[in-house]
Formats: sequence, structure tokens, C-alpha cells
Amino acid sequence: MDKLLIGGVEFQSRLITGTGKFSNYNLISSMLESSESEMITVALRRVDLTGRSENILEYIPKNITLLPNTSGARTAEEAIKIARIARASGCGNFIKIEIINDMKYLMPDNEETVKATEVLAKEGFIVMPYINPDLITAKKLEKAGAASVMPLGAPIGSNRGLLTKAMIEILVENCSLPIIVDAGIGKPSHACEAMEMGVSAVLVDTAIATSENPVAMGLAFKKAVEAGREAYLAKCPEINKVAIASSPLTGFLRGVEK
Repeated sequence: MDKLLIGGVEFQSRLITGTGKFSNYNLISSMLESSESEMITVALRRVDLTGRSENILEYIPKNITLLPNTSGARTAEEAIKIARIARASGCGNFIKIEIINDMKYLMPDNEETVKATEVLAKEGFIVMPYINPDLITAKKLEKAGAASVMPLGAPIGSNRGLLTKAMIEILVENCSLPIIVDAGIGKPSHACEAMEMGVSAVLVDTAIATSENPVAMGLAFKKAVEAGREAYLAKCPEINKVAIASSPLTGFLRGVEK
């Protein structure tokens, strides 16, 4: 399968996973193995920099790329501070910008996200901003130096699928950066549908971590992402509003003696 390129770094897998909803950290390594995900998100607040309590990084294999996120940030300034701390603590240059000050629907603040991206990209971060899908914002992020654009499919943790599908399609058609659907994906079929649209990757956390069997669900999402990508590359046929016969309707039994 063709490779995913983010910020000059190549990945074989187009499935990014998360750690936010795991009740048992011991399952993370096995889930990564079954899903073959090569990148995983982690909130800095779950990383114990003091060494006095359980550190989630101890459960993530060293060959997995960390994607620290700025969860908890409400302004660009807060997100920038969290990103700098994450890099200083050894989490690398990747950073997912997540700025939320809407506590009811948890919608990202696009304006503050652009501000944070501008600063962090100049500092050498590989910035992957999470946004409410909007073409104007995506174009501003491209100009600001983002490495990808991560539009939400539905509200965080809702498992409702691609409620913003039409807007995501606009981003896919008009943006040069990788489009990675983040938030709302609740089933492997949702991930497959997103990949069939032509997005570069999907990020799945809740649907895997809160399932009865995260390891098996990780495998299911792996297969769904691969199937969706292969279907996209094979060019799915256009949708028709009327029925079109799969076999000829003319010449039926022609030449058969009565």
C-alpha cells in the first residue's frame, strides 16, 4: 500500500490511534500490534514528568511515533506552552493542536488554532491541527506551516461517524496537505467510508479503547482503513440516481427456437 507522508516522515499505516480512553494501559501495546498503527496520541497531562506515578509512555513501544496533544488548552498561548513542554520532555517534534473552550460540544477554536500553528511551525514542530472543517481555516493552516489538517467527523467521543462529510470532501478536493479525520469515528465502516473519500488517514481513539476487545477492534479498524484506501485508489464508480442494468436487457433469448 502507498505510504503516508506527514512532515517529511513516512508511515506505512494510515490509522492513527489514541490513548485517551483506555481504562487499562496494559492493552495499549497489544492494540498497537494488532492495528499496526505507527502513531499514537497522548495528552501531556497523562505523562508524569516527575516519575512519581504511573507514566503512560511506559506502555507505548519505542518504535511508535508519539503525537502529543494540547488537550486542555483554551487559547493559543496555552497550546504553545504545552507543545514546548512536550518536546522538552522527550516526546519529539510532532504535536496535535487541540484548543477547545466550548465545554458543551467540545468544538475546536479554529482561530486560536491558526495562531498556535503559526508559532509552533516556525519553531520546528510538525504541527497537526484539529479543526472544525472549514476551507478558509485549512488554507490559513497551509500558509502557517501545518503538516496536516485534522477535521472532526463528529463531536469528540460521539461515535456518530461522518456528520461533516460534505465539508471534509471540500477539504480533500482543495487542500494540498494530508487530511486526517479526527473525532466521531465510531465503527470500522466509518473509517472505511472516510478513506474511500480520499482522506489521507483517520485517528481513532474512543471506538477502539472503549470496545469490549480493543485488540480485536484495532485489527478491525486496520482492515477497514486498508480497504477504504484501496477502494479510493481503484476509483469507486460514480453514484447514479437511476438504475443501470449490470447485464444487457436487449436480445434476451435471441435466436432460440420456439
